Amino acid sequence: MKVLRVKNLNFGYNGSKILHDISLEVEQGELVAILGPNGAGKSTLMKCIAGIFRCKEVEIFGEPSDRYSREELAKIIGYVPQSITPGFMRVFDMVLLGRRPYIGLTPSRKDIEIVKETLKKLKIDPLALKPLNKLSGGELQKVNIARALAQEPEILLMDEPTNNLDLKSQIEVMRIAKEFAESGKTSIVIMHDVNLALRFADRFVFMKNGKIIKDGGKEVLTPKLFEEVYEVQGLITEIKGIPIVIPASES
Repeated sequence: MKVLRVKNLNFGYNGSKILHDISLEVEQGELVAILGPNGAGKSTLMKCIAGIFRCKEVEIFGEPSDRYSREELAKIIGYVPQSITPGFMRVFDMVLLGRRPYIGLTPSRKDIEIVKETLKKLKIDPLALKPLNKLSGGELQKVNIARALAQEPEILLMDEPTNNLDLKSQIEVMRIAKEFAESGKTSIVIMHDVNLALRFADRFVFMKNGKIIKDGGKEVLTPKLFEEVYEVQGLITEIKGIPIVIPASES
């Protein structure tokens, strides 16, 4: 089942056109990695999908996203931005904000239990009462992800979620994205670490200069593609069936 369709999306702001004729379809159960150099338009595309920028060219479950209310979208899409500004709020309360679309006058027992389970899943439950401004960059990123997961969305959007994380935590986050997709939902992740993406993702959307250069599975991975997108020559090999890109030198 198609959960997302982007059709001929052109978008820009502040007088600059950023996205050029973007078309993309994503199926239920997929983990899609969006890859490309800085300035490719990846984050802008994700904000259009998330409904931060309202676009009629973006359809969620067959309906233009601009027809959904903010609350309705929050029940469907969990969005993890690149960073959040830490304040004095405690970790538990920050993750509880993910339940806001469901909360009445006060949080229910279910809301509290979901927050507890999410903190435990990301292994940050010991930080529950710690203020955000006392966290490391990696801890803060995990809290950001936990808030989105607590929304219980159908689509999880993460913009460079492995930034500021050590190698173990990077793998943990990508496993969460993979398990989320395998549970019958959908994950879309912007990444710079190509090899980490190749290890976990089902599909790869390569962008450059606001355009999609290539979209597909492992069959699209070629040295020519990486040279076109990243302007770097390289070798593509496999280790235990997992494709690995080894950059050689700049072209």
